[in-house]
Amino acid sequence: MIHNTAIVDKGASIGLNTKIWHWTHVSSGAVIGEGCSLGQNVFVASNVVIDNNVKIQNNVSVYDNVRLEDDVFCGPSMVFTNVYNPRSAVSRAEEYKDTLVRKGATLGANCTIVCGIKIGKYAFIGAGAVVTKDVKDFALVVGVPARQVGWMSEYGERLPLPLKNSEDGVVENCTVTGGTYHLRDNCVEKMDTT
Repeated sequence: MIHNTAIVDKGASIGLNTKIWHWTHVSSGAVIGEGCSLGQNVFVASNVVIDNNVKIQNNVSVYDNVRLEDDVFCGPSMVFTNVYNPRSAVSRAEEYKDTLVRKGATLGANCTIVCGIKIGKYAFIGAGAVVTKDVKDFALVVGVPARQVGWMSEYGERLPLPLKNSEDGVVENCTVTGGTYHLRDNCVEKMDTT
């Protein structure tokens, strides 16, 4: 579904069941997967890959060299960058830095993702945060500059895990789904319970 006010340039690849809403522009060369939703006034540049089931809310620009893996959520008016030190009088198109947002991550409303970093899978970036360095899988980060304050489950619930662990690690369950998470070496992973 492409709204009649949207512009999808020739050469863009759009997957099945993807919805592109009012006044959105998808540039030639952009690759967008299946089951995505691009809200009102979204811009997608040419050198962008958006995997499946990605939700991009209103007023978001996804600039060159950004990759969004499956199930990423981009909140309203959040910001990506692709040049670390922009100047109007200096062309830096050859200096674009890659930004990777891993599977299932949430980028809260009005947050800013400085280019050249990786947001881990199922990480949760709080509204208004300014992210200037890599974020671990399942990490909850907030503030300016963003700092880690906790851990999140795949379901989006805060896990009662400490920020750091002892040598033996810590195990906790998601209060909603019962999924089990293990904190070891100050990194969280979901345990396979099958």
